[in-house]
Amino acid sequence: MAALGGDGLRLLSVSRPERQPESAALGGPGPGLCCWVSVFSCLSLACSYVGSLYVWKSELPRDHPAVIKRRFTSVLVVSSLSPLCVLLWRELTGIQPGTSLLTLMGFRLEGIFPAALLPLLLTMILFLGPLMQLSMDCPCDLTDGLKVVLAPRSWARCLTDMRWLRNQVIAPLTEELVFRACMLPMLAPCTGLGPAVFTCPLFFGVAHFHHIFEQLRFRQSSVGSIFLSAVLGQKSVQLWSLEASPSPAFQFSYTAVFGAYTAFLFIRTGHLIGPVLCHSFCNYMGFPAVCAALEHPQRRPLLAGYALGVGLFLLLLQPLTDPKLYGSLPLCVLLERAGDSEAPLCS
Repeated sequence: MAALGGDGLRLLSVSRPERQPESAALGGPGPGLCCWVSVFSCLSLACSYVGSLYVWKSELPRDHPAVIKRRFTSVLVVSSLSPLCVLLWRELTGIQPGTSLLTLMGFRLEGIFPAALLPLLLTMILFLGPLMQLSMDCPCDLTDGLKVVLAPRSWARCLTDMRWLRNQVIAPLTEELVFRACMLPMLAPCTGLGPAVFTCPLFFGVAHFHHIFEQLRFRQSSVGSIFLSAVLGQKSVQLWSLEASPSPAFQFSYTAVFGAYTAFLFIRTGHLIGPVLCHSFCNYMGFPAVCAALEHPQRRPLLAGYALGVGLFLLLLQPLTDPKLYGSLPLCVLLERAGDSEAPLCS
């Protein structure tokens, strides 16, 4: 097992003495250099993603439709070019994944239907309490709600709403593509699958530091909450008033687990579509309004729904993400070629 300085990154240990890592077998660079290349590539992707947001100079706030449209263009260009970073990483390290680049990044047809439905179902189960709360507070009944959701006019309004497109389509798609589909294949041979799940949210946090400058510039919140929301990589801190602010430890746990959760889904399903749909759903739901639930007139059944949702989620997490449901997992094939045939998340 080769260590990389004091950073805690390591190359996967060889499970059998006679089998060498793929990069060594191909005459590639040493393990330490491979890890540095992986980390530098991921950091470059994160900085490029953020930098694309500032190509356009404007005095308008980030939620202005004109700003959103311009950022759509630059972010989509960077995201479209991000697979080239994975190709460059492959050439520099000499690691051969054994599958095509698109397959490695989660673009494949095998098992696509369960990969789209089951992770989203699992996430909706986790949000059982907030969904119950939403239905209780909604003035319309279930039938009327379904009519609104299925109405073509409602979808037409959404597709012309720049903020809706950003939060529900562009942001989930581009962020999962860059921070999961591109980064995990580069990190996994260096750190292993488990550590890679928790490393990706760190780069994801780098991509949200720009919110500090934008919110300070337009004075949208206090300095403390602005800095905390940027560090956590999520917008949920802004949704809380000073009287109902969660503790930083709780807020950090929520946002860190979210990033690790989508990375876990990507590894276990081998598909990008599941993390994208779950990301979009979580953006729509926002941070669970636990404080409001505690003061709700029907708080007992509501809190029971919260507890039931978490319990069912923990119970179904492994069965609904069983790799057998999704076919051969590209990242697991990559690690097998790198010398680790017993990765725990692959079974």
